[in-house]
Amino acid sequence: MKIALIGSGKIIMSALDALTQVQDIEVVALCVRASSIEKGKSICQQFSINKLYSDYEELLRDPQIEVVYIGLPNHLHYDYTYKALMADKHVICEKPFTPQWQQLQEFVLLSHQRGLYLFEAITAIHTPGFQFIQQNMEKIGDIKVIQGNYSQYSSRYDDYLLGNVHAAFDPKQAGGALYDINLYNIYVLTALMGEPDSRHYICNKGHNGIDTSGVVTCQFGTTVATCTGAKDSASPGYFIIQGTKGYIRVEGAPSLCQSVEACIDGQVTKVSQNEHTNFMIFEFAFFRDQIASKQFVKCHELLELAIIVSKILTASRNDVGIVFE
Repeated sequence: MKIALIGSGKIIMSALDALTQVQDIEVVALCVRASSIEKGKSICQQFSINKLYSDYEELLRDPQIEVVYIGLPNHLHYDYTYKALMADKHVICEKPFTPQWQQLQEFVLLSHQRGLYLFEAITAIHTPGFQFIQQNMEKIGDIKVIQGNYSQYSSRYDDYLLGNVHAAFDPKQAGGALYDINLYNIYVLTALMGEPDSRHYICNKGHNGIDTSGVVTCQFGTTVATCTGAKDSASPGYFIIQGTKGYIRVEGAPSLCQSVEACIDGQVTKVSQNEHTNFMIFEFAFFRDQIASKQFVKCHELLELAIIVSKILTASRNDVGIVFE
């Protein structure tokens, strides 16, 4: 698997660190903006990457590159993914895929037509902790209540209050708490429960109309769920599934499912990963294996899940009148 990475931000550095620990993936190129070329040279030197591009379309013409990983701000995902698919490259795109679910549906159809793999880089659902949750779901009986909370006081929030708007709080760049942080709760929830029968979003809005924190409520038959995400306040992270015979609890950020315990009829079992583990290792190993298998079943299942999540995000944003330009 020969991959090119697009971008030079923090997520790219995390991805490169993970890729150094995953066998049978070769990073053959990096693409950065022309204004970031010196930074790009430094990254290439640090990670022994032979090719550096500042022209994305030129990179897409490189026959050595099989897969592109798009680690750019949210509002750029659509254009970069579309161009990669049209160039017959497999795509791994950071979350969220697109601002509108209809755009994602377009990509799904395009990837099917061209026989390409298309993955959203969501860490949680590929971790051992999430697999532990799946293995124990039926054991806790009828599921009644699910609660997820992923809240971090953003390092950019003080700037935002002063009128200096960074991407995470910019509706022009598909920012906001729902798309930036609550998405992780929603992904874990729907990966376990499927598409909700109903959902609703309430939020706190900032001076430019973006949501700085909010709560999504969902109903799945006799199960009720809440997903809380905040960038204007902090809370310990958790994800709790309550059943008639016990519970499953994620301690910490739902985006990682790092530490999980199941209490079944009073008996507690736990699974935990080393806190220094780069959790992107699990997703990249999964993507590698899927592409190598030349089987599309799992890829298509995950795209169906991605559409469910995107529908929830789009409808929830519409609930509160948040408009992405």
